[in-house]
Amino acid sequence: MLALLHTSPAHVPVFDALRDEDHQDLELRHFVDEELLNRARRESPEAVADDVRAALKQAVAEGADAVLCTCSTIGAVAEAAASEAGVPVLRVDRPMAAAAVAAGPRVVVLATVHSTLGPTVSLVEEEARRAGVRAEVRTHLAEEAWPFFEAGDIEGYARRVAAAADEITDADAIVLAQASMTPAQHLTTTTIPVLSSPRPGLAAGAEAVRAR
Repeated sequence: MLALLHTSPAHVPVFDALRDEDHQDLELRHFVDEELLNRARRESPEAVADDVRAALKQAVAEGADAVLCTCSTIGAVAEAAASEAGVPVLRVDRPMAAAAVAAGPRVVVLATVHSTLGPTVSLVEEEARRAGVRAEVRTHLAEEAWPFFEAGDIEGYARRVAAAADEITDADAIVLAQASMTPAQHLTTTTIPVLSSPRPGLAAGAEAVRAR
């Protein structure tokens, strides 16, 4: 069983749909705690480390063979707790970051909340070092989109994220830093590759379960 740690209930149907498309035999169990992101944004991702460890412990107690953290802001905190969890703990955006640096050195991290920028930039740079390639990482913050997500207007949110992506030039890849931004991927008109995390992240989680 793959446990998914979310900070928004909006992610549940997204990952269920991807499971139904690509991994029909994979059992998912969703753990949603919106306060993790709220506190991480107010204070820091490290401020929720104890709560993340507790969530991982609960997931393992309920039978998880691996855990996929779908929140980019707290992804590094979740990964750091893997040794205590006793099962693989993956961050959903790592495969996306690897694909970004493979596309070329100029990577733009696009986010709608500021707290996601630092962790995602660090992840892209880490994947570049791992691949032995150079990465020039820039950031683009589309804060005006986030209130639409908070209001449940996913279509309006996606349109504004897509518009922000289309403003970006001189890049080899655009990284949609949050899983919530995925619907914008198919609304962009830019010729620059626009990458999102849920599908490759779930594939990595499925592989971790199969390897147990």
